Amino acid sequence: MLSEPPTSQRYDVEPVNSKERRQSLYAPRTKIFPKRANGRFRQFKWLVMLITLGIYYITPWLRWDRGPYAPDQAVLVDLANRRFYFFFIEIWPQEFYYVAGLLVMAGLGLFLVTSTVGRAWCGYACPQTVWVDLFLAVEGFIEGDRNARIKLDKAPWTLGKLWKRISKHAIWILIGVATGGAWIFYFADAPSLIVDVVTLRAPLVAYVTIALLTSTTYIFGGLMREQVCTYMCPWPRIQGAMLDEHSLTVTYNGWRGEPRSRHAKKAIAENKPVGDCVDCNACVVVCPMGIDIRDGQQLECITCALCIDACDDVMDRLGKERGLISYATLADHEHNMALAMGTGKVVQPARIRDRLTGKLVDTIRLTDWRSVIRPRTIVYFIGWTAIGLGMLTALALRSPLSVSVLHDRNPLFVEMRDGAVSNGYDIKVLNMTPEPRTVTLSVEGLPGATLAVTDHPGTGPTSLELPLEPDKVMTLRAYVQVAPEALPEAQTRFIIGVASTDGAVRTQAETTFEVPEAK
Repeated sequence: MLSEPPTSQRYDVEPVNSKERRQSLYAPRTKIFPKRANGRFRQFKWLVMLITLGIYYITPWLRWDRGPYAPDQAVLVDLANRRFYFFFIEIWPQEFYYVAGLLVMAGLGLFLVTSTVGRAWCGYACPQTVWVDLFLAVEGFIEGDRNARIKLDKAPWTLGKLWKRISKHAIWILIGVATGGAWIFYFADAPSLIVDVVTLRAPLVAYVTIALLTSTTYIFGGLMREQVCTYMCPWPRIQGAMLDEHSLTVTYNGWRGEPRSRHAKKAIAENKPVGDCVDCNACVVVCPMGIDIRDGQQLECITCALCIDACDDVMDRLGKERGLISYATLADHEHNMALAMGTGKVVQPARIRDRLTGKLVDTIRLTDWRSVIRPRTIVYFIGWTAIGLGMLTALALRSPLSVSVLHDRNPLFVEMRDGAVSNGYDIKVLNMTPEPRTVTLSVEGLPGATLAVTDHPGTGPTSLELPLEPDKVMTLRAYVQVAPEALPEAQTRFIIGVASTDGAVRTQAETTFEVPEAK
């Protein structure tokens, strides 16, 4: 038997009780008070937020004239009639592959963006990011910038603090209501639905949807914020497979910034190496995720680039070159870091200016546009483009008429008294245009055949004229009969065609004509 180790060897530290152990495994959330940044990336984020929110809230109210027989809402998901309208495009249930194609394009586009410029989607266009930016703007307008919000949070409850908090949360809830309200307008005529919602005549599902989206928008955008990106979203974990050493990401250029010093003049006087980073923490206080980009790439970083704006502002005030924090690739960063460590000197910003003029090519390696053109991004782009062109081609070539034919299974055929043979078919003719039209249903490739359709008088032995309603499917019960002298010897394939009266549009379906076995 193994002997029990001495007590002094059982633990490296003193044992703790179970309650203390449970507490040590839990770290409470540290509330983040991001400071408002100013710069080109912050302005770009404002622009993206304005465009994306504008598209989301305004799109259901856009009109598109499709004639008197179709809805005039530009973008409409008509679940009742199983249609999806997008301006001049109308998607039917059997054409769901177009939606699948759009989803695949979205996935490939996300892969392409991530492999080239990192988590740009997360930093600029993700709905969570957009609504958090909006909520932070409301919070800053009511409670002030970072220092004022920290002070207010620590202050005792007063009427002023209570009023500010109530106002902020009330506006957040109104934004949530607008978010949920805008969503339901995509599924019904917006002007009519808003009247029904206000007058309490809308379906229950509309109010449930508004309540659900209001609560999720308020909780995710106002209360949880960065926790959604860190703990709930799977994309930070997936992006690891999308990034490589040539992907652009927001990077602290330690080869230039280290060693940090808040007393650069004193360090220089003592002949010590000094980097450009003055350890002001400006990059930290503007980060909506509450991280320090100087610690390297982190799961929480959404590459919003606000730290670049903050650092560039500090560099401008110190009279130093911009770009201490910048978009860079891992390969270039490692090259420059190895250079700085190998020489034992800080790579000075002046050399960056020399590099831009063509000098010292082998000293500083800067990231340029060519880093995004590599096999991985080319494959993503070709796949994305091919799917898009394929869908556009299919849309351009699709017929506004469609026909499907189902042969009777039992019985396969019926022998008439005079020796003729009749086959029964269920035919569906689809008019995919928002206007009525008259078409001709005909039998081709079956000599001696006659066509009869229940409740539709014939106009000829092998063809019938049928009036089609706009955006509707006509279901027909048809019989094809062949006289005994023209009967084929075995099963024969033939065509049932549908064509517009002017012959401009035509579609067809192939089926079989069954006959008795030869005796």
